[in-house]
Amino acid sequence: MRIDKYLKVCRLIRRRTMANEACDSDRILINGKVVKPSKEVKVGDVVTVCFGNKTLTVRVLSTAEVVRKEDAAALYEVIDEN
Repeated sequence: MRIDKYLKVCRLIRRRTMANEACDSDRILINGKVVKPSKEVKVGDVVTVCFGNKTLTVRVLSTAEVVRKEDAAALYEVIDEN
């Protein structure tokens, strides 16, 4: 699954266009590398999202295409939150 879609499906970022903009602004990293919106994310990858002065690091547990709002947090495990 593409990283921009994953961020939207797991509800870390509200809209896919916002996820695209975050990737284009070098605020999304997968396994420590800056990525483009089309980068494929796999189970086990470590994703870092920079929100201004906050940083959230999560490990991908699942890449389900469709998830209910209540179950979205089960797609990832929070590693670090600053």
